[in-house]
Amino acid sequence: MTGAVRRYGMQLALIGVAVVWGATFVVVKDAVALYPMYSFIALRFAIAIVAFVAVVPSSVKLLSRDAFGVGLLAGALLTAGYVLQTWGLQDTSASKAAFITGLFVVITPALQALVLRRPPHVVTVAGVGLAVTGLWLLSGADGGGWNVGDTRVLLCAVAYSAHMIVLGSLGRAHDVRPLTLVQLVTVAVACAGVAFASEPVALPQHASVWWALVITGVLGSAVAFAVQTYAQRFLSPSRTALILISEPAFGGLFGWIAGERLGIGGFAGAALILAGMVLAEVVRPVEGVGAGFEPSLEGPPVQIADETAADGEISGR
Repeated sequence: MTGAVRRYGMQLALIGVAVVWGATFVVVKDAVALYPMYSFIALRFAIAIVAFVAVVPSSVKLLSRDAFGVGLLAGALLTAGYVLQTWGLQDTSASKAAFITGLFVVITPALQALVLRRPPHVVTVAGVGLAVTGLWLLSGADGGGWNVGDTRVLLCAVAYSAHMIVLGSLGRAHDVRPLTLVQLVTVAVACAGVAFASEPVALPQHASVWWALVITGVLGSAVAFAVQTYAQRFLSPSRTALILISEPAFGGLFGWIAGERLGIGGFAGAALILAGMVLAEVVRPVEGVGAGFEPSLEGPPVQIADETAADGEISGR
């Protein structure tokens, strides 16, 4: 297989990952309407753990005390993000949730600038401005205005941003494989504890819920992680980020297929949010503590390899 053919194949594979992640917004929204939220998240991540270890068995052997500590902190933020996102989906549309969650791409450099006490780059400011304008337009997309579900998803985006900063600072000293495993376990254990304390304990009775668990736990986590990690050996970080930024667009598409409608204002808002994400993540890659990790709305950000001088040639781990 030639290098060009391999790169095209990897780009198609990454598009497939973005499609799966985009579909999960509708899938999860429908699933938590039939099954308790914390139980769903706990089962989803339990399945993800088994699938991840099967795909990346070295993650267990590479565990260390230091990686466990950082993974626990990152996992706590990831737990907050998933809980807020899933909770928000109960009161807002999957389409709006997909685009609002995507705001973490522009929130992250803004938070970094605040934490590091240095002015953000002008392109970052422009990206934030576009995204905020898009959010304002998107807020009235379904005719109901801004609601409590939208607020929860926006807080989810903030949690994801904090998660990215932790991984991009403390996490850079550790191998991404055990770090990811600890995060998956943290989310599963935390949500299982809340589920046992506050929800009826029972396995799902609907086939659609089981399908949702398989899609999110296996395809959306373990398989997607493996594809993304392998693809980054042949694609540049900016190209990988650009492909994965299409995830909210696919989320909006699946929401539209499910019967959700954004309207002209909603579509304009979604387009502005995507434009802001591209400016923040691709045109001006995140520098400093957050650099070195690819964005992901559906799983822990994956550590990227160093980019060589030639576009598309990445030195693998």
